[in-house]
Amino acid sequence: MTRNLILATTDSRGVATVTVNNAPRRNTLGNPGKRELAETIERVSAQPDLRVIVLTGAGDRSFISGADIAEMATFEPEHAYEGPFLTHRVCEAIRRAPVPVIARINGYCFGAGLEIAASCDMRAAADTARFGMPEVLFGLPSGMEACLLPRLIGWGKTRELVFTGRHIDAREAADCHLVERIVPPTELDAAVEDWVAAILSAGPHAIRAQKELMHDWERMSIADAIQQGIRAVAAAHGSEETKRLMGAFVEQRRRKREEKS
Repeated sequence: MTRNLILATTDSRGVATVTVNNAPRRNTLGNPGKRELAETIERVSAQPDLRVIVLTGAGDRSFISGADIAEMATFEPEHAYEGPFLTHRVCEAIRRAPVPVIARINGYCFGAGLEIAASCDMRAAADTARFGMPEVLFGLPSGMEACLLPRLIGWGKTRELVFTGRHIDAREAADCHLVERIVPPTELDAAVEDWVAAILSAGPHAIRAQKELMHDWERMSIADAIQQGIRAVAAAHGSEETKRLMGAFVEQRRRKREEKS
């Protein structure tokens, strides 16, 4: 029986879980897997009631341990474009998703896996996870979405990772802001659900507007980003969602005042 390399489910709340299902090989991604992952995220992103995407790896040892080195060893320069392009396509699908994408990092997160994690909006990791950019150890530079790392962890830490290929543990990853939260493996699902619940408590249109605005902030000057933010906030006023949520807040405050009086 052929195992599906990428699994995707969406629950009744609009929370999609996308899983790289290659646990026997530590969830490595060859070109077919990258293509399937990109297509899956693009397909899931088109769901009108989507609220959150959680991206993870099968098993308890690996998130995505990188590209398939055995496959890459066969590439010649004239045919080597597809692999890095597909890594970028996965990362771009994540960054272009209209809702937050949470990386549930349950183990090894190396190379292309780290680029994919860096492309997510938030990262929660098991305290047993390990991280690294080992490409130079295989005769390659770190490219594609490795360029996101300086914004997350600074230029010095980025240089350390991409020049040495060394692995860092979850504590060091948290200390340099590569991940936002680390917990024991048994608490990883609860940590992710905590974020999911918070996002679900917000207005769905506001969350989508915020994701789009975050993308604008990355590519715009500060002056342009401020103006874009003014337009986004003004456009949201008067919507049914805004009226409902603001009205509920005002009503809650009124009731609390009455209870105190």
